[in-house]
Amino acid sequence: MLKRPDLKALSSVDPFSDVFTAMRVRSALYCRMEATAPWGARFPGSPHAKFGLVTRGSCWLEVAGEPKPIPLRGGDCYVAAAHTAITVRDSLRTRPVDGESLIRTKVGDLLNVGGGGVPTHLITGLFEFDEWSSRPIIELLPRVLCVRGDEAQTGALGATLNLLALETATPTIGAPVVINRLAEILFVQAIRAHYASGRAGELGWLAALGNGPLGAALRAMHHAPAHPWTVGALASVAGMSRSAFALRFKEQVGETPLDYLTRWRMYKAGCLLREGEAGLAEIADTVGYESPGAFNRAFQRIYSQPPGEFRRHARQEAAAKAG
Repeated sequence: MLKRPDLKALSSVDPFSDVFTAMRVRSALYCRMEATAPWGARFPGSPHAKFGLVTRGSCWLEVAGEPKPIPLRGGDCYVAAAHTAITVRDSLRTRPVDGESLIRTKVGDLLNVGGGGVPTHLITGLFEFDEWSSRPIIELLPRVLCVRGDEAQTGALGATLNLLALETATPTIGAPVVINRLAEILFVQAIRAHYASGRAGELGWLAALGNGPLGAALRAMHHAPAHPWTVGALASVAGMSRSAFALRFKEQVGETPLDYLTRWRMYKAGCLLREGEAGLAEIADTVGYESPGAFNRAFQRIYSQPPGEFRRHARQEAAAKAG
């Protein structure tokens, strides 16, 4: 019989860290923008996440899929998810230009835009995640994270952006690696600050973590993904009836508890296939499958290819990048 996970240890389990451990930024671009009205920059729904910190003045942030524009003022910071189009401008009537092209012409430098009116200063940029390692981030987080300048954790964001400014202003040995790592830190800090602000929303993975019963169930799955969880067992961890738990989890997270568990197991398996030498039977056991056959079927159902083929493609891709 399999030992039941230690539920008393769940309070120390941090699903944030679990999700962010494998996250890697592939590239980051950054510039300081001094804009004067009228001005506007449009960023398409590209594979890049977008970030910005307003250091002076005010502006509007519009996010594709969000019903209302978001007013920003000095000290406010935003991070928009990859594949999400955004527009930043002084007025909702101003016609924007292509912001991504502007940043690429002034990487690490000062960018002056606009018509000479009221000034707004921003630190803004783009970063692209490794597609595989960022998968849980893309799937689980909202389209935009917005942190207000008067919130406690904004200071850490500002300090990270200042370090980015130093690295891009005077590039030296290892600067690309440092810049990419700072971009990762910036992203994590923005998520922490957004979560701490209490504006994680009523729905989604972030909000579920803050919900006592559902958060306990999520921590249990991350603490012991190989455990043979059932909906009833997870409901017991949450202190809810089976039917109420299943309904609440689906409403909050957007998928059933066991669908979430399967997706997380397959992501962990994918990391092991990409980064290690463990055999399929060992990986299957690590993520909670009694046989390689059952693991193969689950992996192929999620990623449309068997794990062996996935590993070969990952190695070929890594070799091509190294070469």
